Amino acid sequence: MANIALLTAAGASSRMHQDIPKQFLTINDRPVIIYTLEAFEKHPEITSIAVVCLSGWEQVLMAYAKQFNIRKLQYVIPGGSSNQDSIRKGIYELEQHFNGDDIVLIHDGNRPMVSAEIISDCIRVARQHGNAIPAIPCAEAILQTDDGVTSSCSYPREQLRRTQTPHAFRLAHICDLHRRSQKAGVQDTAASCALMIEMGEQVYFSVGSEKNIKLTTLDDIDIFKALLAAKRADWLKD
Repeated sequence: MANIALLTAAGASSRMHQDIPKQFLTINDRPVIIYTLEAFEKHPEITSIAVVCLSGWEQVLMAYAKQFNIRKLQYVIPGGSSNQDSIRKGIYELEQHFNGDDIVLIHDGNRPMVSAEIISDCIRVARQHGNAIPAIPCAEAILQTDDGVTSSCSYPREQLRRTQTPHAFRLAHICDLHRRSQKAGVQDTAASCALMIEMGEQVYFSVGSEKNIKLTTLDDIDIFKALLAAKRADWLKD
């Protein structure tokens, strides 16, 4: 059975306020999207890669893939009007080329520090349970606010998890989920795991990491640069 990585790279980077989309920003002489592509290119269990790309940037993506020797990239799909719409377009295209039991790993193109361990465990859990969502514990206190200024309600952090990508599903299942959500009028959910829950389904956690950051703000770029330069001290225990 195949394991297909579907990278979402259709965002216009409005929150980062740059002229170039964040997934194409160059960090240490290579675009962010290439770091992400390389993680899946090098993973032995990933058989194919597809990218849902921002309109007008498809040829740029293909040129970068050729320059950096990304051999597994097979499909470049035009993005949609929202993240959910882009994912829908991507999985519907993959449905034409792969079997329903194949695993699709939906991953943020601007999440370049995804590790081989995260990918491997995501595939393992998805094979066992039908889906997998990398998650990490919440280390901070979580407060609810209605006005953005004050709070009088908190959540027990032990019961909360911060989700990351890739989100892995059997291809037939995630396609069916999107078709059912369209009929139900469920639109513009923030992530595939949220869509699963909104449609009354259960998700399963796999291994995540604090290093698996999503580049959304300029601060995230600074953290990414630091992670690229960092080397863990030999005396620290894993």
